[in-house]
Amino acid sequence: MFSRRHPYLFFLLLFTGMIAGSSVIVSMLTLAGDFRSDRLFAEKVGIIEIKGVISDARQVLEQIRDFRKDDDVKAIVVRIDSPGGGVGPSQEIYRELQKTVKVKKVIASMGAIAASGGYYIAAAADGIVANPGTITGSIGVILGYTNFESLFEKIGLYPVVIKSGEYKDIGSPVRKMTEPEQALLQEFSDNVHRQFIRDVATGRQQSEEEIRKIADGRIFSGETAKSLGLVDRLGNLEDAIEWAGELGGIEGEIPVVYPPKEKAPFMKYLMESTAEEINETVRQWGTSVITGGYVYQPEQGR
Repeated sequence: MFSRRHPYLFFLLLFTGMIAGSSVIVSMLTLAGDFRSDRLFAEKVGIIEIKGVISDARQVLEQIRDFRKDDDVKAIVVRIDSPGGGVGPSQEIYRELQKTVKVKKVIASMGAIAASGGYYIAAAADGIVANPGTITGSIGVILGYTNFESLFEKIGLYPVVIKSGEYKDIGSPVRKMTEPEQALLQEFSDNVHRQFIRDVATGRQQSEEEIRKIADGRIFSGETAKSLGLVDRLGNLEDAIEWAGELGGIEGEIPVVYPPKEKAPFMKYLMESTAEEINETVRQWGTSVITGGYVYQPEQGR
């Protein structure tokens, strides 16, 4: 009777009920999937991916901490596909991995490239697996900036700078660098380079003298790196997972788990991406114009 008197309302209620039922079914399947992965396969290998230029360590640090505290994660694989990045972020991740290897085993898996800061991070692991052709090494530090003085003179722009310290505008793009400034930056670069060498030596359990012999910024293939003691095994990601599982005491098939992906609303993602681009542009053209870090830059021979 109800369907005859109110056909549209009836179909609307029916349609709504179907959607609600579907949602319940999907939720149950999702929970079932979670149950299978968390219960039937309690012992897992956690995989953390580090891709692209290393500029912000916060997300990776959180992922490392979460896996370190998770009793079901028996070992961790850090998958690295990076040419390097900033000094600070690379050192932060290295430090967090140092804390983690005291609790559970960590294996670094190198993809196409794990150079400079990418290798810095890998050095903190219990073991390193690379492909024979992986680009790695590049143990060095690079500082760079662009001088626009001649260009500004041609278009009639003459910047005026007021500063309270002799070196406050060091690396200014609108004037030539002085010899004392160049010496100061060279000392800074050398100091950070010594830190790099020291941490690689510590992680690889080699002497600083041994690492210093090959720490001139050159790159190596994974095969050559293995012969130099910078890599332990040649293999792919699956080989690294198998090794981590063995070290973690997992028998049989080795289940893996990745950190949950954060899904932000599209508009929020768009706004945040735009804001990041604006901030980066401002940073590049602001007062701090010198860029420095552990990053493999083939166009500059590093």
